[in-house]
Amino acid sequence: MKKYILSLALLAATIAGAKAQSTFGIKGGVNFSKINTDNLSESTTAGYQAGVFARVGNVWYLQPEVYLGSRGGKFEGSGTGNTASASGKVTFTTLNVPVLLGRKLVSVGSLNVRAMAGPIYSYNLSDKNTLRNVADDFGNYKNSTLGFQAGAGVDIGNITADLRYEGGLTKINEKYGQRVNLWALSIGFKIL
Repeated sequence: MKKYILSLALLAATIAGAKAQSTFGIKGGVNFSKINTDNLSESTTAGYQAGVFARVGNVWYLQPEVYLGSRGGKFEGSGTGNTASASGKVTFTTLNVPVLLGRKLVSVGSLNVRAMAGPIYSYNLSDKNTLRNVADDFGNYKNSTLGFQAGAGVDIGNITADLRYEGGLTKINEKYGQRVNLWALSIGFKIL
């Protein structure tokens, strides 16, 4: 436990001791998501994301974001045991709030290459599904989930681009073990 506290204190001191730099911007992009389900064939669906971000720090930085997005998955097949039979597609419109800790890896002139990771909270604002042959409460989804994001980014002047993987830490449907996982590619513009 002492190691973790000391590590967090050193990280906080490094961030605070660095020349504080703040950036604010807008971003948008595409994602490719899948809802993993036990014993069913799943496939990927395309979605979007659009919102704002802030970046505080220099070499080490904290990057909170807020954005709207869509995600979901397609299902096909008949379940066995505890898994439902289902076919069709479900799409969620979500409000997402990731808080990422990042580090510049390479900095040459106005080019910066970064890596980042952190938790994400997602709240389902609405869902649309075309599920057929659904057994029990297969389409009964939670309103909010926790996950993680990890990825890399490039900044060239005021333009920023990120490629991230998002994994679900909590299940959106406990009974059927469903979790949302996705890859996201976004482009942003630093306003301040």
